[in-house]
Parts: sequence; C-alpha cells; structure tokens
Amino acid sequence: MGLSKIAYISFDTVPAPKGAAIHIQAFVSALGVNFGDVQLVTVSPTTELQEFTSIHPQIKQTTLPALGDNLIQRVIYFRRLLRLWLEGKRFDVIHIRSIYEGFVIAVNKNQYCDQLIFEVNGLPSIELKYRYPRVSEDRELLHKLSSQEQICLSAADLIITPSKITATYLQQQKNIPAAKIKVIPNGVDLHIFTYRHPENKLEIPWEMLYFGTLSAWQGVNLAVEALGLINRDITANLTIIGQARELQIQAIKQLALKFGVAERLTILEPMSQSDLVTKIHAANVILSPLTPSDRNLVQGCCPLKILEGMATGVPVIASDLPVVRELGEDGVDFLLVKPNSAKAIKDAVFRLYHEPELAIKLASHARQRIITNYTWQQAGEALVNAYQELGIKRSITV
Repeated sequence: MGLSKIAYISFDTVPAPKGAAIHIQAFVSALGVNFGDVQLVTVSPTTELQEFTSIHPQIKQTTLPALGDNLIQRVIYFRRLLRLWLEGKRFDVIHIRSIYEGFVIAVNKNQYCDQLIFEVNGLPSIELKYRYPRVSEDRELLHKLSSQEQICLSAADLIITPSKITATYLQQQKNIPAAKIKVIPNGVDLHIFTYRHPENKLEIPWEMLYFGTLSAWQGVNLAVEALGLINRDITANLTIIGQARELQIQAIKQLALKFGVAERLTILEPMSQSDLVTKIHAANVILSPLTPSDRNLVQGCCPLKILEGMATGVPVIASDLPVVRELGEDGVDFLLVKPNSAKAIKDAVFRLYHEPELAIKLASHARQRIITNYTWQQAGEALVNAYQELGIKRSITV
C-alpha cells in the first residue's frame, strides 16, 4: 500500500463486542470502500504493536499498546507510541474520536494533516466521573480535560456526532458553529440483527433482556428493581449481557438479593453479535432504562442498544428522554417510561404482557423505522458525503 489519504485513529480496541468497536468498523469500512487505502490505528489488545488487514482489503490496521495501571497512564503510553507512528506521515484527513488520541494531532495539525475530523460520541469531562467518581472532585483534571476537548474541537474542520442533543451541547456550551457540525446517527446491520416475527407469547416465565455496558447512566439497577416488582404478580426473568467490573456485578447481584429475585437474574459477559441476536429473539421484551444524567440529558448520545433492539422483532421499553425520542415515537416504535422509575418499567411490562397485539405492532413499526432511517449503510453514505463536502474525492468506483 502507498501512503493513505485517510487515517482513522481511535483509543479503542477493535474488534470488540462494544458499541464503539462496531461503530468504528462500520465507518472505516465505508471510508475504505469509497476512498481507497485507509490507515486505522486502535489500541492493541496485547502488549505488542501489530499490523494487519482484516476488516476490509482497503484498510490497514495498526494496533498500538496502551500499557499502565490506570487510564491516565494508558493514554500517555498510547500517545507516545502514536507520535512515533505519525513520524514522517502526513494525511489529507485524520479522523479522531476522543481527546485521548486526538490532542496529540490537534496541537500539531499542520504537521500531520490538511483536515481534521473530530467524531464526538462522548466527552471525558462529562463521562469520566461515572467510571472514576473521584474525578468530579478534581477540578484541575476536569479543567485539563475540558481544555483539551476545546483544542480538538477548535482545530477540527468538521465535527460529527450521532445525536442532535450532542450537537446542541457543542453549540451552546462549547461555542462551536452549527455549520461545522454534522449529525450522523448510529446504525444497525440488518444482516446480523434479523427480524423474528413477534408472537402472542404468554408463557411464563416472561423473559426480559438488557444488553450493553453496565455504566451508572444505563440504569441497570432500575431493571433489577422492576424485576422484583414484576415477580410479585407474574414470574419473570432478567438477563443482563454486558461488560462490567467485578464490583459492578456484585452490586447488581446484591440488589437482586435485596429484592428477592436473585434466582431470576442472569448476568452474562459480552458475546458475539450473532449470539446476542439469539438471546434477543428468546426474550419477550428489551429494557433500556437510561437515567436522566448529564451524560444523557446534557451531552447526549445515540443508544445503539435501542436501535439494535428495534430491529429484531422484540418490543423495547426505554426511558422517556430526548435522546430516545430522536429515534422513534412513543407507542408506535417503542414504549417510553418515566426515567428513574422501576414502577413505570413494571407498568410498561405488564401492558405488553396483557396487550400482546401492542407488542406485535411496536416490533413491526420499529423494524420499519430502522430500515428507513438507521442502517450502517445509511450512516456510511452520510459519512462519505461529509468527506466529499470537505473536498476528499472518491478513488474507487462503487
């Protein structure tokens, strides 16, 4: 391969069973197909630097180790290797997803690229405290995070974000011109997240499913509390599939014990998308009890789990938040419930249980909504159009 026009650099591990990795693979594949050779740089799952081509023939992936006992040490280690990797290279476009990899490039933009694209899915100044609670007390660290975010945002020629809520936040709180921001929602691979026609299933126990990370903003504890309320009237199970630290898992198990439903709760590690779809199709309902936190209300997001659930023929119950209302209509594509309310979740579950025709209608409409608006193919086309608007020309006929 000759020198690529595009480098897509992300402080993430790819491939991985996380939404970020799925998003990256979809976006970088669209770039490779349309623009030719693309350099993808991600975090190595080992202590070694690796180079390979596996996602697509037009994509050369380099994985750089990120070693250390904590996030800060890992970022510093990765940045040092990234500087070495960038030596002697220059690209038409560099595409970043966070300050962790992006700050090095933003402060030396003219050295490394003609144009910089910053894809904002989340900002550490808002999100980091949910993983490391003491961050909220460290004003100096928060100031450094915000400053580095602002430098990356200011240096970027284009900012891509998956949510209108995030776009509004960037305009109002980060003073980014609206013309510099493009909203490209997440998508679903319909070949993987297949549709199973919903049925009038009244057999007991009722199977409820949550999948995704177990971060505090996801509201998984509310799903467990709702499980306790539901089991007062009907027998129901809750399966949780997602990445979590051992302390998080133990806390969820303790909560289930408190509500008397420990035997009704199953917690599984992340799995392949095909295995996940099998679990989804075995469920009666998917829960997404997002909390009304600053991460969801102020910063914004585009919940991939809701989109993927909507594609499968299983009805979705989600918190009534603006980021969810962006994706569909309450009572048509899913049921929205009062945030932070286990009782509201219980009531919605019972509604679907007693109105099986509603569950069928929701699932059918949701699938059509995904087909019309939220596929990775559509997201990829929007990304390619954004690149072309910056003057990047396609080098491959598609």
